[in-house]
Amino acid sequence: MPERPDYPALITGHTTVINMINSGESGPAVLNRLLHEVEPAVGAAGLVFVEFTPAGGRVIAATGRAEFVLGRPLPATDPATVCLLAGPPVREVRVDAIPGALADEVAGRGLCRMIVARAEIGGLTVGSLHALYPLGEPPEPAQRAVIGYVAACIAHMYGDQTGLPVHGDGPVVAALADGLAVVDRDGRIRLWNPAAAEVTGRPTEEALNRPLPFPLPPPGQVLDHRMPDGRWLRITSGELPGPNALRVVTFRDITDQQRRDHDRDLFVAVTSHELRTPVTVIKGYADTLTDHWDSLSDDDRRQAARIIGQRANELARLVDRLLTAATENRPGGEPAAPFDLVDALRAAVTHLPADIRHRVVLDLPADLPKALGDRHSLATVLTELGTNAGKYSLPDTPIEITAEANERTVSFRVADRGIGIRPEHVERAFDRFWQGESGDRRRYPGAGLGLYLVRQIVEQQNGWVSLRPRAGGGTVAEVRLPRG
Repeated sequence: MPERPDYPALITGHTTVINMINSGESGPAVLNRLLHEVEPAVGAAGLVFVEFTPAGGRVIAATGRAEFVLGRPLPATDPATVCLLAGPPVREVRVDAIPGALADEVAGRGLCRMIVARAEIGGLTVGSLHALYPLGEPPEPAQRAVIGYVAACIAHMYGDQTGLPVHGDGPVVAALADGLAVVDRDGRIRLWNPAAAEVTGRPTEEALNRPLPFPLPPPGQVLDHRMPDGRWLRITSGELPGPNALRVVTFRDITDQQRRDHDRDLFVAVTSHELRTPVTVIKGYADTLTDHWDSLSDDDRRQAARIIGQRANELARLVDRLLTAATENRPGGEPAAPFDLVDALRAAVTHLPADIRHRVVLDLPADLPKALGDRHSLATVLTELGTNAGKYSLPDTPIEITAEANERTVSFRVADRGIGIRPEHVERAFDRFWQGESGDRRRYPGAGLGLYLVRQIVEQQNGWVSLRPRAGGGTVAEVRLPRG
């Protein structure tokens, strides 16, 4: 560790990050770049940023020797989560003093000291930044100051709502009641109740005698309006009797309703779009067999039957995905039990589609410890990850499956040499129905459900899954399960 931070390198790196923001980049891409720039400047072995929502935390960015925790969830009741959200905003802790499996894993890799700084907005914690160091001289006060400063910079990114938060609604406070405002004939606010301040985030002293922060619908009409921070308001207005031509305006936060409506519409659109292709092909070949049976050769009939079977299998897998995504339940539901991961992976490969299976290259150790989880669900996980790797890489390139273990977890990786994944997409790719491309000209078809289901399945087994770009091109998907 350097005696003090490398301030010239820190300033140069921070300037690069600011230029990224000024050029329109945002979210995890900027966050990852910031951590990569800060890590050597403060002499850390790795940096980690955990994003917090009311449901708990998740590692959304990690560098250096700490990269292995990327994607790791931290439930709200996890002792490590409780520990991280308590105490001073910036402090140094010994990793082995933090309870929980994650801290044990980190300490097991020789990362024994940590500077942790909370990223806060108005007293609300949106995340925490962790600089990890091996055992040795304790970090200097200057290191703590820099980490605290960087955490404040990240909090500012959240305040701007530029691609962050990645999960949930972050620090936005939900409306507890309808907002109420009275505006004069010039459209300036004369009355602004506490709920209006809460819904809009605009205090009364900043709102009075100023225009409304949203459009005013005609009297008696309803307007759904999207605010700059992404929330939706439902606004109504009416005229107050009297000579002053005052208007009363009521509004409420309908973001959750809009999200549900959007998910419903998206589900219908995706379902109809993705079901249409296999159904059309099956019907076409079935009609051909029915109308031209006598004129077809035996080879033609077998080929048509083969294609109908392939498309029917695709259709069955798609229906399973849609039903599972709609019910939020993973397949199987068996109690967690120790199982041989190597044997399960080899068996799961045999169930992969033929065009994916022949590209798989297995490199699995013979002495891998057992994993704890649901063996039967592994075929689903590997099918989705393998299909995803095949979709985004050339047909003649390998799909490599490897496995390893540490003191706490057993893991496997599915790696390809395809187009790779952009840093800002490594978390969004797990969202339901999310697609890297949109519109009718998408080069890569799919319902956007595979990775979503993988995360649901793995996390219900107390594991976690992450994606990252592969050095030299391509993507690495990594699944970690507890040791059996």
